[in-house]
Amino acid sequence: MLRPSASVQVYLYAGAVDMRKSINGLSALIEQELELNPMINALFVFCNRNRDKVKLLYWERNGFVLWYKRLEKQRFKWLKPTDTASLCIDGYQLNLLLDGLDIFNNKPHETLFYSAIN
Repeated sequence: MLRPSASVQVYLYAGAVDMRKSINGLSALIEQELELNPMINALFVFCNRNRDKVKLLYWERNGFVLWYKRLEKQRFKWLKPTDTASLCIDGYQLNLLLDGLDIFNNKPHETLFYSAIN
């Protein structure tokens, strides 16, 4: 599985995002709401309202890369939109979040094992 290095700069977007948004829509959120350049050397992470899906967007040399993860049962622990528009973390903390750890309370998701897709 591809994972970011521990030293990469990561911006978590606090608000819920419609997961139908793709590169252009997410780039517009970065520019308009976070007032950042989406082509900087950083990862931008977005979560949906149900907190079971995340998208990561980053610029890599000559184009954008979009990465998507969907949880089957659990939910990602996420920022409250009332707290802040975004939170800057590092790649290590992002990896913990993607692994199911609550980076704010240090609790992991339950590991799931399936023999087939429903």
